[in-house]
Amino acid sequence: MSTISRPNPDEYSSAYRSYVDKVPDGDLLALLEAQMKEKRALLGSLDPERAGFRYAEGKWSVIEVVGHITDGERIFAYRALRFARGDATPLPGFEENDYVPAGRFDQRTLPDVLDEAAAVRAASIALLRGLPAESFERRGVASENPISVRALAYVIAGHERHHMGVLRERYGIG
Repeated sequence: MSTISRPNPDEYSSAYRSYVDKVPDGDLLALLEAQMKEKRALLGSLDPERAGFRYAEGKWSVIEVVGHITDGERIFAYRALRFARGDATPLPGFEENDYVPAGRFDQRTLPDVLDEAAAVRAASIALLRGLPAESFERRGVASENPISVRALAYVIAGHERHHMGVLRERYGIG
């Protein structure tokens, strides 16, 4: 597999621009691998009270943010799989504010949710690593917007960078 090149702006909707822009130039697969290590290093030693911290009323807890990142990655990777395989079926969006409470992440331990995140990340990396180069240029429609497989790979990395930044800045972690 060759390097996953940065997507052109016409390969994703403006809603994803901030995520794609957060991804530095370089080896995307190496970044995806490093992100999981970084997440464990930053969050792995948090006690249960800190994992349940919310920086404001109505905001997600730390553990819910981790669950949300994982849910988002699963969905983005599923979209990438479908489009990489040539499936042109338009895919619906998802409502993150419904998914997080339904995930009941606060009823689990942070180590358990981090283990799930690691498993999902390993699966995403394996998927991307195994795709033929031409698959990354394939496009589909998700959330009523066209998006390429390589843009989805960048969205996975950028979405995580965004939320890890939120954990540092708003939650005071790190």
